[in-house]
Amino acid sequence: MSSCDSVTERIKLNSIRNNLKKDAMAEPTTTIETVTITRPLKVIAFICGLIVIILMIMGLASTDWLMADGWRQGLFMHCIEKGAEYPLPFNMQEPPGCYQAREAPYIRAAAALCVITLLSDLVATVATGLGLRTKEHHTKYKYYRFAVIVMGLALVSILIALIIYPVCFAAELTFGNRLIWEFGWAYGVGWGAAIFLFGGVVLLMCDKESEEIYYKERKIVHDNDSRA
Repeated sequence: MSSCDSVTERIKLNSIRNNLKKDAMAEPTTTIETVTITRPLKVIAFICGLIVIILMIMGLASTDWLMADGWRQGLFMHCIEKGAEYPLPFNMQEPPGCYQAREAPYIRAAAALCVITLLSDLVATVATGLGLRTKEHHTKYKYYRFAVIVMGLALVSILIALIIYPVCFAAELTFGNRLIWEFGWAYGVGWGAAIFLFGGVVLLMCDKESEEIYYKERKIVHDNDSRA
């Protein structure tokens, strides 16, 4: 074979290779991207849980659940103000100051239910946060479902506490030794916590898993020949 023929063969091979490359580059490629979507309703439910934690801590620490002239009563303590008229409510004999709450069954029950509310809401809020953070579809749904159940338990607990407290107090009102009684801001904070708990439960339940799009597939066509 002559050198001229070998050169011709090489030119043909190079031409064939170039044509194959061009054909390969002309074919479009498809890319599938996975995009994680965070639902705003879940974020709002998480914020509601955080607000409830703050409100419940305020309510548990306060002595302003029930108030009268010279008297303040909370879930764990009651306080006698200076200059309070005697006889004191419920025939107390202590001097002015703050003391451990009376051993009335309804006060203990309300305090226990409020503690359950705080702990349950804390667990539910953490579960909601973990659900927002994870990117795995089934794990996210399990966190949200667990959060709904636990937050519902917190809601039931606080509602029972807010109902039994005034009802049972009314039964012992004859021993109050005061004409005017009023519920303080701490009792109102309990109702505020109940409202935010209700909102959190509704938000977690309304944004159903079957209606959520956790992952969105997007096809991107790259025309490599047009960029060459």
